[in-house]
Amino acid sequence: MMLLNSLASLYFLAAVAFAVPAQEKRIHHQPDLSDHAHDDAHSFQYDHEAFLGKEEAKTFDQLTPEESKDRLAKIVDRIDTDKDGYVSHGELHYWIKHRQRRYIEENVNKHWKDYDKNQDDKISWEEYKNTTYGYYLGEEFDDIDDKETYKSMLKRDERRFKTADRDSDGIATHEEFTAFLHPEEFDYMKDLVIQETVEDIDKNGDGKINLEEYIGDMYTAEDGESEPDWVQTEKKHFSEIRDTNKDGYLDADEVGQWVLPGEVDHADNEAKHLIHETDTDKDERITKKEILANWNMFVGSQATNYGEDLTKKHDEL
Repeated sequence: MMLLNSLASLYFLAAVAFAVPAQEKRIHHQPDLSDHAHDDAHSFQYDHEAFLGKEEAKTFDQLTPEESKDRLAKIVDRIDTDKDGYVSHGELHYWIKHRQRRYIEENVNKHWKDYDKNQDDKISWEEYKNTTYGYYLGEEFDDIDDKETYKSMLKRDERRFKTADRDSDGIATHEEFTAFLHPEEFDYMKDLVIQETVEDIDKNGDGKINLEEYIGDMYTAEDGESEPDWVQTEKKHFSEIRDTNKDGYLDADEVGQWVLPGEVDHADNEAKHLIHETDTDKDERITKKEILANWNMFVGSQATNYGEDLTKKHDEL
């Protein structure tokens, strides 16, 4: 079962679903900060979900204003990591990014105990390898039909683990193990994400992706089946957009532009927005007092929801 879990998590880049073209699964878009429009004139719900995370924002919606303020005060203390009494842009930006990555942390936490066998709050490569491949290593993969695939998986896992292990001590901290399981979230892992993507698609082993390999990763025609319109669109995208140097191939740089597109940092913009709206003395940092004076911008409560409902009803009239 553990090996199957590893297969599922580590080969997500190669997942194919015919209802949704596979290339959409390879592109790593930043998740939206909120499901709501950012329109402070009508609601602070966008800010609530950006600041707290979508699930936690729902919890605050059930609180009284007093309870919301009390919890917010404690959150401010956590955000102020250098304990200088101010929340800087960097601290607020980090907090918002942290809240948006909560779903990743929950995934990592779910697996942590399975791999940390000696319960030292670290995971060594040996612990991971033995937990995931131990039985099969003992048998040298002899009882597996496609043992070369499993050997390749082991080699790929080891390379990813060593890349995530920034201090090269053979042991993954919680942060390093997160980078191992979710490399697309870490700048220092991006070259590896690109390398793995190329290896997944590059069938002839020349280190590049041609048009046939690019389309083959998404679609394989069945006998007598007409080619979907989106395949023609993707062929056009390959030649006109993906292949920037027009040599007929996607190299590592072009693959990086495809699967790890540069995007607007919404967390950075939200941090700037919250500071701008609450920084009364305009020193480009905010105090707990300034935050609590504008508490309903950061968190919700029954009272703020009631006010939003009245606004919506007024607009409808």
